[in-house]
Formats: sequence, structure tokens, C-alpha cells
Amino acid sequence: MKKQLIDGQDELLILVNEQDIQIGVQDKLSVHIEGLLHRAFSIFIFNSQSELLLQQRSNGKYHSPGLWTNTCCSHPRPGESTLDACNRRLYEEMGMSAELKFSFSFLYQFKFLNGLTEHEYDHVFIGQTDQGPEINLNEVQAWKYISIPDLEIEIALNPELYTPWLKICMAQLKENLPFK
Repeated sequence: MKKQLIDGQDELLILVNEQDIQIGVQDKLSVHIEGLLHRAFSIFIFNSQSELLLQQRSNGKYHSPGLWTNTCCSHPRPGESTLDACNRRLYEEMGMSAELKFSFSFLYQFKFLNGLTEHEYDHVFIGQTDQGPEINLNEVQAWKYISIPDLEIEIALNPELYTPWLKICMAQLKENLPFK
């Protein structure tokens, strides 16, 4: 894997154990090459019709390019709270803000065809707003709103179009929605 292919490659990620206790920091590229467990977050923004805002990842992303996923996801920086990181990245990627509430966490590991591995302790935050996104084209190439039942059908019919972490956390997301 060529080093220049990873956005923010020199960014430091927070290494954690399986209880989400920080055990160190390391650069993003080596974390993903070595498959080290690190802290991450996923944001799910819903509108007032209970539709989820999905983003299609930019084709320039170092893994999962062009795949549909949750509204926003990334990593907190060392010394940055996860909620502050969520607010920062939601604005950087989607050009929007919303009141975010922590919902649940999950652990997952997935090895990509390019040799990189995501091994994340992922904190899920949920928000609601009718503010439309103003996407950062370096991060996102398209967006859409979709109901959870329609998303489940889409994932069942075309799983290859969606990111692994979205598919992994769908059941837990449904159990933790602030609306039913």
C-alpha cells in the first residue's frame, strides 16, 4: 500500500484495548496496516421523517471507496473527546451540525482486499436535523435519505454497495433508535 493513498496518513489514532481504555497512539497508516484496535465513531443523522442520511464515500478514499455508509464516521484525535470529534467531522464531511447523543458502542474487525484492516472500538452517535448537507467532495461523492426498512431491503439485495461497519451495526442501531 503506497503511503500517499491514505488521507491524513500522519494523523495519530488512539489505540485502545477491548474495554476502550487508551493504551497508546500511532499513525493512521500503520494502525490500518497492522490491524490495531483503535477508537472510532459513527454518526447517524435522521430527518424529521425518521429517514437516515447516508453518504456515498468518495472514490478517493483509501478503503471502501464509492460505498454507501452512515452519515459520517472517523476517529477522535488524541486529547479530543469523542463528541467533539463527532461535531468536527460532521461539519468537515457533511457541512452540517446537529445535537448528537451517544447511543451504543460495538467492536469490529474487517480486512479489506487492499491489505488494510479496520479494527475499531466504534462509538455510535445519533442526531436529528432537517438541515441539508453541504458535502466535502474530498470525502463524500453523493448523499441520500432512506428509511431504515428500505435500507435493510437495499442491503439485502446489494450488500456489496454498503460498508462493512454499516452492515455490522444495523441490528443494534434499530434497537437503539430514539423513535420507533
